[in-house]
Amino acid sequence: MTDQTKIALITGASRGLGAALAEALAPEYHIVAVARTTGGLEELDDRIKAKGGAATLAPMDIADPNAMATLCRGIHDRWGKVDLWMHTAVHTSALTPAHFVDPKEWTKAVNINATATSVLIPYIAPLLGDSGHAVFFDDPKAGEKFYGIYGATKAAQLALARSWAVETERTGPRVSIVEPAPMPTAVRARFHPGENREVLSSPADEAARILTLL
Repeated sequence: MTDQTKIALITGASRGLGAALAEALAPEYHIVAVARTTGGLEELDDRIKAKGGAATLAPMDIADPNAMATLCRGIHDRWGKVDLWMHTAVHTSALTPAHFVDPKEWTKAVNINATATSVLIPYIAPLLGDSGHAVFFDDPKAGEKFYGIYGATKAAQLALARSWAVETERTGPRVSIVEPAPMPTAVRARFHPGENREVLSSPADEAARILTLL
């Protein structure tokens, strides 16, 4: 690889929108694909290679700060930069009334949806520099009934991303927040069991739409 290689870091890349974005970006970017599901990453790698692209697989837990430090140091040592970071990783807690919140489930959601983001931004910002682009994905469920855990922790993630966006508006990196259309993903199936999935946008179509917007 040359210094001109463009690097796209996808956190949450093993399935759903993250995988679709990785595939869509692969013709132009070397993909660094991060997820806990090794099998999903390997399947993604096969699809990327079939299209003539290349990926580096990082089967890691984004909630592990040491693993994320190792990842970012490895990216720095190999390429010295990240051109595009797309953060699709999320923990979807089961729907539950607020007065039945499970403390363990709350902690897990906070760690993955909020705390991990607070760790990743300082780690990845130096790799993005002033010309890179970070993208976050909104899912405004805060305040809806039964979405207490997911809604609160996802809102915390997006609040941090929005602050970063206005802080770097003049200096870079560019920070974008987009709201995907409903897709037939495992995330949505957890919240909407029995839904007619045929009427939803495919992750591939939604990835193409989002990349056009960006």
